[in-house]
Amino acid sequence: MTLILDPDEPAGWREAPPAHGVTTGGSRLTDGLNPEQREAVEYRGPALLIVAGAGSGKTRVLTHRIASLIESREAWPSQILAITFTNKAAAEMRERVEALLGEGASGMWISTFHSACVRILRREAESIGLSGTFTIYDSADQRTILKRIIKELDADTLGFTPASAQAKISKLKNELADVESYARNANTNDPQEVMFLEIFRQYTRRLRDASALDFDDLIAETVYLFRAFPKVAALYQRRFRHILVDEYQDTNHAQYSLIRELTRPVPAERVREMESHGINVRALTDVAGGIPGASLTVVGDSDQSIYAFRGADIRNISEFERDFPGARVVLLEQNYRSTQNILSAANAVIANNFDRKEKKLWTADGDGDKITGYTGYTAHDEAQFVADEIESLHRSGVAYRDIAVFYRTNAQTRALEEIFVRSALPYRVVGGTKFYERAEIKDAMAYLIAVANPLDELALRRILNTPKRGIGPATETALASFAEQNDLSFRQAMRAVSGLGLGPKVTGAISGLATTLDEAAAMLVPSAEGLAAGTNAGAAKVSDVLVFLMERSGLLDTLRNSRDPQDETRAENVEELVAQTRDFDRENPDATLVDFLTQVSLVAAADELDDASGTVSLMTLHTAKGLEYHAVFLTGIEEGLLPHQMSASEPGGPAEERRLFYVGITRARKRLYLSLAMSRAQFGEVAVAMPSRYLQEIPEGLIDWRQSPGMATSRGGTQPRALNARREGGAWGTRDRDLERFSVTKSAKPKTEWANRVTGTVRDNGDLTLAAGDRIRHTDFGEGKVTQVTGEGSKKVAHVSFDTAGQKKLLIKIAPIEKL
Repeated sequence: MTLILDPDEPAGWREAPPAHGVTTGGSRLTDGLNPEQREAVEYRGPALLIVAGAGSGKTRVLTHRIASLIESREAWPSQILAITFTNKAAAEMRERVEALLGEGASGMWISTFHSACVRILRREAESIGLSGTFTIYDSADQRTILKRIIKELDADTLGFTPASAQAKISKLKNELADVESYARNANTNDPQEVMFLEIFRQYTRRLRDASALDFDDLIAETVYLFRAFPKVAALYQRRFRHILVDEYQDTNHAQYSLIRELTRPVPAERVREMESHGINVRALTDVAGGIPGASLTVVGDSDQSIYAFRGADIRNISEFERDFPGARVVLLEQNYRSTQNILSAANAVIANNFDRKEKKLWTADGDGDKITGYTGYTAHDEAQFVADEIESLHRSGVAYRDIAVFYRTNAQTRALEEIFVRSALPYRVVGGTKFYERAEIKDAMAYLIAVANPLDELALRRILNTPKRGIGPATETALASFAEQNDLSFRQAMRAVSGLGLGPKVTGAISGLATTLDEAAAMLVPSAEGLAAGTNAGAAKVSDVLVFLMERSGLLDTLRNSRDPQDETRAENVEELVAQTRDFDRENPDATLVDFLTQVSLVAAADELDDASGTVSLMTLHTAKGLEYHAVFLTGIEEGLLPHQMSASEPGGPAEERRLFYVGITRARKRLYLSLAMSRAQFGEVAVAMPSRYLQEIPEGLIDWRQSPGMATSRGGTQPRALNARREGGAWGTRDRDLERFSVTKSAKPKTEWANRVTGTVRDNGDLTLAAGDRIRHTDFGEGKVTQVTGEGSKKVAHVSFDTAGQKKLLIKIAPIEKL
């Protein structure tokens, strides 16, 4: 056997690994694996696709496969390249292999795509005209450069923002397009395209001048390096004999191309050239004198491909066998996470997607509890159900940290957070910001605060240039100085801006904003009759004032028309705030703007509750991928939310949304809850919500349906509201007579039977003290008896047994209660 020395291998000689086609015998590394997992670990061949269903032990299979290659001396660590999507996943995989092999594992490349490319580019930088000490620019650096370029080119007049330009450049680079290739196909008659081309060109030049690469460049430049310099590529093709890629369904075109380059065979003439340079290759050559392509193992699940918006191409996995003829496919269908009822629901839903490899998840652990379904009247009803069920789970011994609530859009957290705070439930928003802490909500609230309190300089400064009106920091400072020198408030200075001698554009923008605020304030003044009676009669509703401010200021339109994909979410959040003011007006007909601001500040300022068993996790379905919990609540399972309305116009959109639902379902270990509301705020309007088409795809016997009390639209209580359109065949029709089957849709107005629905009301209870035995009355739950009081100070919690609503926990400081 030939001996080879590898520069990255720890000192010492090793035997060269045998060629492809060998199947290892059983070992301690395959003990305890199921037959499919064992096959995936032991198979030796040019290409292997492991279709790993949710919870099927894919990380275990990958790590045991790597360890098996090393332990059997078929490869040494430095010949293995394992690629993951996150540093966390790479660290976990490395730790697991080291736990199996100990010291023998050092020298492996287990890293993210970006980390692997950085290592290659640092070594080979000179080949592509870069310094080996090149800088890597992160998103913030990219935006800083683009901001300067957009300002210099006045590109903002055409609607360009740093975020929108960054997103488009990233998309192009992930498709391996550069400035020159983009320029060849650009429409030079379109001023926007011409402007973007110039932004892209200047951005590329500045990075090159600074000897810098952005994150997308790292992969694109490595692909370019391998294609332009086959000799360099051959060194890495010789070096890496086993390439393993996790989450293959999430790869984009650039990542796919990198894998293709690394697994190409090295032709015989190049092998001879390498030998002439003293590179030892004899042990790796085949009968024709070339080096066969590296063995490629990819792990993934097309059913969990949910990142098309980031450029992930599901075809990379669905067409793997076409790309790599003769590839072995192993299906991992045994699930080690969830109960069979949960898996049967997931299987039934995903079976409606075509262009996927058929698989059925199963478990040896039994059926488990039925899935719980719930239909509420409103989002607050739904939130109260979730809070009550979480408390019930917690009382039965489930830790808060083992419970998660998922939703499709960030705007859905508003009702959940309001009810959770009121119900003294400890929670955290994962991968996001609490509703009232989001910048766009603070902006919209600042408009309302500036109307309610003209002396609030902080609020006025926040909205002065939001949305952008060309008012810079220097103008803001001049305005403040003018106010101070003339003994005026900031708001009075805005009204008197013509005396500052600023340019006509800026002067007009400031006085226009001052006029808007004054007009909004005038809307809040009661009529003469109201004033005489000492009531608020004749004054505009809070929702009308907010809509007026959002429209006149252009804040909502700016967000809606932005090219930044994040602004679509921000617009939804502002629309949710508008819907909240409508709820408030309906529930508090005589209340004022100050009452509304007080209610919001009470919820926003509520102290975080700490509990020994952690916090309930709130997150979007996209954030949930890769996680698992004892109990999962999937909320807002309605048309327009899941599937999301934006997906309807995109090719493959509804199928990707179904995969998102599937991902949500398969996060649950023991308990799964599906909930929806009959009315939901959309575009700031409270509208009838239709149950999601995906609910029809779950077999009836798997779900135990519950609903808000009352007869509204439940057909005399004989059928769950969520399914009262179930028909033979189970499909949804769009004709009017089909929609007529929903008694929900016959009237968008809340019916009289809705009288018992939950509100989001809170109250400042100041110094209210309660003790066990006290009787209280709650706005929504009626009368009840306090059984105990826990916590200290502002975190005091009353545990109450209500006469009709059962057990509840209430944060005394803000719950809508009074002592009897």
